[in-house]
Amino acid sequence: MISAPIDLGVVVYAPSLVSGEARPLAIIHGMERALPGLRLGWTTSGKEDLIPLPHRDEWVAANSMDGGFPFLCNEDDNHLVTLAGSENPNGLAAGSPPHFEVHATLLLDAAGITAAADVLESVAEGARAFWGHATPFNAGVDIAQQTSPTLQGPPRPPRGLPALNLPEKIRSPEIPHRLGWLNYWSAAAARAIGFPDPVRDADLLSRSRRTATGGWVVRLSDAPLDLDNPAHLDALKRAYERFPEIGGRSVP
Repeated sequence: MISAPIDLGVVVYAPSLVSGEARPLAIIHGMERALPGLRLGWTTSGKEDLIPLPHRDEWVAANSMDGGFPFLCNEDDNHLVTLAGSENPNGLAAGSPPHFEVHATLLLDAAGITAAADVLESVAEGARAFWGHATPFNAGVDIAQQTSPTLQGPPRPPRGLPALNLPEKIRSPEIPHRLGWLNYWSAAAARAIGFPDPVRDADLLSRSRRTATGGWVVRLSDAPLDLDNPAHLDALKRAYERFPEIGGRSVP
């Protein structure tokens, strides 16, 4: 159990969305199946008032934006779950086209922890993502600093984490930009980073599972990633050492 409410952020990166595609509804329905009792049947107004969507699927189809789909949520302020998809005009790698990003949040309580891997897998597989991750907000702040430039120039990540390259320095969109607590790697992403090696990845494989499309969900630590925990920080560092392709750090 965690000592205070913390959000789990889920984000996946996928090929661009074409108008009329089935992927938005596949993502929505998959997330609802993964989190028992969830109904993403509301959206918000410009004033952040909740608006019920009695015909949600039809509304999503009619209101989907170019390259994305509108914000959705449940109606439980104590266990808020959100989901949205949008086109990012930037490429995931050098010279690559715009991409489709899906962002979701849920409360990292007992139910959220239990469902987290299923949520990540359902969102990623529904989006046909290259890669993605699910990470507690607090750890995600430190991980984000691995690519954030400073006033002095290059990133200066905290806690001895490695600096990671921006997408224009990464050779293909299948290569993950960073790690998280739970990691989704498509079959192509796993090949790009050299996972799995039966010997070198024995520990990670003990906390991993294969998906229906041949991808992987890989858990770095049994409990949600807490970088104040030395064992969790060491697990994150070891994973970066094992996979230098992640973040474009390998030398050709």
